[in-house]
Amino acid sequence: MSFFLFPFDSLICILLGISFTVWFTLLLVFIIVPAIFGVSLGIRKLYMKTLLKIFKWATLRIERGAKEKNHLLYKPYTNGIIAKEPMSLEEEIKEIRGSGSSKDLSSPEFEMSDIFYFCRKGVESIMDDEVTKRFSPEELESWNLLTRSNYNFQHISLRLTVLWGLGLLIRYCFLLPLRVTLAFTGVGLLVVGTTMVGILPNGRFKNFLSEKVHLMCYRICVRALTAIITYHDSENKPKNGGICVANHTSPIDVIILASDGCYAMVGQVHGGLMGIIQRSMVKACPHIWFERSEVKDRNLVAKRLSDHVEDKTKLPILIFPEGTCINNTSVMMFKKGSFEIGTTMYPVAIKYDPRFGDAFWNSSKFGMVSYLLRMMSSWAIVCSVWYLPPVTREEGEDAVQFANRVKSAIARQGGLVDLLWDGGLKREKVKGTFKEEQQKLYSKMLVGNPEDRSRS
Repeated sequence: MSFFLFPFDSLICILLGISFTVWFTLLLVFIIVPAIFGVSLGIRKLYMKTLLKIFKWATLRIERGAKEKNHLLYKPYTNGIIAKEPMSLEEEIKEIRGSGSSKDLSSPEFEMSDIFYFCRKGVESIMDDEVTKRFSPEELESWNLLTRSNYNFQHISLRLTVLWGLGLLIRYCFLLPLRVTLAFTGVGLLVVGTTMVGILPNGRFKNFLSEKVHLMCYRICVRALTAIITYHDSENKPKNGGICVANHTSPIDVIILASDGCYAMVGQVHGGLMGIIQRSMVKACPHIWFERSEVKDRNLVAKRLSDHVEDKTKLPILIFPEGTCINNTSVMMFKKGSFEIGTTMYPVAIKYDPRFGDAFWNSSKFGMVSYLLRMMSSWAIVCSVWYLPPVTREEGEDAVQFANRVKSAIARQGGLVDLLWDGGLKREKVKGTFKEEQQKLYSKMLVGNPEDRSRS
C-alpha cells in the first residue's frame, strides 16, 4: 500500500515546490524589485480604478434596491446633532430669561432660569461631543463591500451578495497571504540590512547605504498594504537639520512618509520584535530612542532633539505633535514641546481615502496585531500627502502660537477640521481650567469687570 502512496506524495511535493517557486518569482519580479528601484508598474493604480468602478456599480445597485423596497439607505449625517447658531453666553442667557422677567443682564443678580443654560450646554456636549466622535471610524457615504463598514445597508440583491462573497475570498485568500509575506520580507530585510550597514565606519558611504536600505524596506512595507500614495509639492520635502511635523491618523503614517524620504524617528524603547527593529535601525542611522524613565523628562527630551537638529548632516526628525491617532477628519491640539526648539519646521498634511479602507487606529479598541490584520485585509490604503512650505517661529510668537499656526496650515491643506481640544482627552478627564473659564465668564457677566465696579 505504501508503494502506491510514494509517487502521490512526491507529486504533491513537486506541485508545492513549483507553486512556491512561482509565488516568490512573481513577488520578486513585480513587487520587490520595483520597490528596490523606487518604480511603479502601474498595477496598483489599475487596481484602484477597477475598485472605484465596482463601488460605483454597487452604490447604484443599492440605491435602486432601496427605492424599490422603500428602505432608508443612509443614516443622515450632520456636523452636529443639535442644530444651533453660534451665540455668546450673554446672548443665550438673555434669550432664556425672556422678556417676561423684570431682571436683565445689567442687574448683578442670579436667576434660577440661568441654570437651564448650563444644563442645555451639558446635554449638547453629551449628544454632540467634538472630542469623542474624533476617535470613532469615519462615516462612508456608500458601501465599500467591507463587512466592518456595513452599518447602514441591508440585503438588496443576490448579485451584490455574490460580489461581496467574491471580494471576501480575494481579500482573505489571496491579498492577505501576499501582504503578510511582503510585510515579513520588508521587516526582515530592514533588520538584516541596517545591522550590516551599522558595521561600516561612519561616513558618507554609510549614510548613503543606510538611506537606500531604509527606502527599499519601507517601500516593500508600503506594498504590503497595497498603499497608493500621491505626493504633492515635493520641493518642500523636509531637509537635514529640521523637524517634520504631521497630523496623525495611524501608525502606518511613518511608513507612508518614510517611503518617500528618510527620517530620524523619535520614540520610546520597546522590547520584543519592536525592540529588535529599533536596535538594528539605530546602528545604521541616528534615531532618537528614550528609555521609559526618560520620556517624562521634558528638559532631557528637548536637549536630545536640539543636539540632533544642530547637526546639519543628520536626517530631519519626524514628529506627530498630536500625541495620539485621530480619525482622519480633524487635527487636534499640537503639543508645544517640539515647537520650543529653534529650528525650521516642515509641516506635512496626510489625508486618507476611507472608501478603500479605514486607516484610523483606535488603540483603545484594537491591539497593534489585530489593527494590522484589518489593514492587510482591506482593499487598499489610498492617501494623499502634501509637503507644505517650511516655517520658522516669528518674532514675539510663543511656542503655543507657533504650534497653532502650523496646525491650522495642515488642517487647511488636508481639508481637516481644526480643533483646539487636546487629543489626550480620550483617556483623561477634562482639566479644571476649562470649567473655571466658564465660571469666570458667567461671574463676569453678572458683576462685570473691576473697572466697571469702580465706576459704579
